[in-house]
Amino acid sequence: MTLPDTASNPAGADRTFQVDLRGLVDLLSHHLYSSPRVYLRELLQNAVDALTARHALEPPAPTGAPADAFGIRLYANGSVVRVEDDGVGLTEADVHAFLATIGRSSKRATEASSPDEPIRGWGKITEQRGDFIGQFGIGLLSCFLVADEIHVLSRSARTPDAPAVEWRGRGDGSYTVRVLPATARPRPGTTVTLTPRADAGEWTRPAQVHALARQFGSLLRHPVTFDDGTGGGAGDGTAGGPGVPVNPEPAPWARTYPTPGARSRALAAYGKEVFGFTPLDTIELDLPAVGLKGIACVLPETVPAGRRNGHRVHVKGMLLSEQAEEILPEWAFFVRCVVDAESLRPTASRESLYEDDTLAAVRDALAERLRAWIARAAASDPDLLARFLHAHHLAVKSLAVHDDEILRMLLPWLPFETTDGHTTLDEFARTHRTVLVTSSVEEFRQVAAIASAAGLGVVNGGYTYDRELVHRLPEIRPEASVADLDPETLTAHLDPVDRETELAAAAYLVQARDALAVFDCDVALRTFHPASAPALLVDSREARHERTRSQLAREQEGGVWGDILGALRQEAPRAQLILNQLNPLVRAAVAIGEPELARTSAEALYGQAAMLSRRPLRPAESSLINRSFLDLLAHALRKDS
Repeated sequence: MTLPDTASNPAGADRTFQVDLRGLVDLLSHHLYSSPRVYLRELLQNAVDALTARHALEPPAPTGAPADAFGIRLYANGSVVRVEDDGVGLTEADVHAFLATIGRSSKRATEASSPDEPIRGWGKITEQRGDFIGQFGIGLLSCFLVADEIHVLSRSARTPDAPAVEWRGRGDGSYTVRVLPATARPRPGTTVTLTPRADAGEWTRPAQVHALARQFGSLLRHPVTFDDGTGGGAGDGTAGGPGVPVNPEPAPWARTYPTPGARSRALAAYGKEVFGFTPLDTIELDLPAVGLKGIACVLPETVPAGRRNGHRVHVKGMLLSEQAEEILPEWAFFVRCVVDAESLRPTASRESLYEDDTLAAVRDALAERLRAWIARAAASDPDLLARFLHAHHLAVKSLAVHDDEILRMLLPWLPFETTDGHTTLDEFARTHRTVLVTSSVEEFRQVAAIASAAGLGVVNGGYTYDRELVHRLPEIRPEASVADLDPETLTAHLDPVDRETELAAAAYLVQARDALAVFDCDVALRTFHPASAPALLVDSREARHERTRSQLAREQEGGVWGDILGALRQEAPRAQLILNQLNPLVRAAVAIGEPELARTSAEALYGQAAMLSRRPLRPAESSLINRSFLDLLAHALRKDS
């Protein structure tokens, strides 16, 4: 920014900011636009808005005439990039007002002096700002990302004998304007020509320009053609030259099909073309209030929980973003959408959507469409529902937690990990009148085999949403009962040993309790199946946390943290090592008379049970496992010698 000379501006006088255009372009390239490729989108957007303005000027085409007599033509041969339209065109006054003033848009209703002011500019001044894609008046600057000079040749469509106007803008901020005879451009409209810089070849070579045109303009309502100079295109800035169609067909949801099946297949084929996978199903999206149409493609495979997919969003046919996450709620990560909307508001960069009430309402409405699809599949297509739940049960669980209708509809069908294997809650509740649920995965793994042998029905509640959903089962199946699994519930189903066996093992149990006291672990003798399991370690995560807190309170006794932890301290529940009298190894262990060997065997049984629980081992437990193994090995070697 350059300040004017103070000699010509006395103190207190108003001054005008001077703009460093090159610095502004650098700012746009690094902070507003994600890539230089947007220059072509901005040129297409201006051309589309100009065509929209011209359609407002001229009466409808007569019956039998082409649906759209005006269009957009692209030309790129490696030396130049040219975009030509048959739009409303520019007058000399428009050129000075809009092309030479950074940030001013010809599409803002607030700039009209009155509702009756005539339309003007590359687009038009109108109270219906929503007719246009662009609204910010900085799009043409994006051309400086790939070229040092922009050449605009335009002729207004408002008067039959309007002259042509030439504007040349340069990256240093200077520009020239010339008024030319009407013959310089025989038909109304605008042609923008860029001479690319050497370092911009990646974005301006013919194949790339064609690809960008297809990417941004495949759903535009106006015909767009491309010519690379080898296909007989005009290439001289005049209308009517042939070229390759960029958007030969309307959006697939706007076409008519002979049968519903043909429509479904066509939508699925389009989804595969856009996203690269064959959808499990396609969901048509139609919100007339905001002029939104499109499809949601159900992913055929599981996606990581919480990963939000990018959706392809067009505004008035122009591609806005391929990674628009905000169009759907977070729980809808099982679909990818491609939509075209009339009333969604883009941000200044036109690469994402502005978060406002309209977008929030659209998001809620699209969520309802997804819920309706799930409900329809549950009611009429069990095969589709089964394939969907197999891939996306986690997404449905996240939805069911907050949606009572989905909960009632799908909870009985959702798969859970149980002591009967992976099964649905509906089937599991028929077998087990009381459904027990663990609070963590490790607790389920500790007890699964023993609980199954004891006839207990236990569900793994350690996965996201599972415990909460299992507890809501009685809302759907009133005859079912659900309870948390705690150590007392499990040990109550283990058979006690007879009195004589208990007395014979009393000395060993005393030594085992003394050896494991450091882990706050009690030891008991029971009988349970399978007999191959020598011991069961019953311990909950909450109990371990409480014991850790108590230990920290003892270590910090007298300090501030010790007082805080002491205030929080509760009676710490002890873990339980339950030895299985049916196991031959345990029967041999409880008969050991040598105290040191008895302690070592108890430590080894504890270490083996801790490893089978698959929870993280504490350093002291890892040390105990190593020590007990070496002690037993040494004892065996001494006995052998």
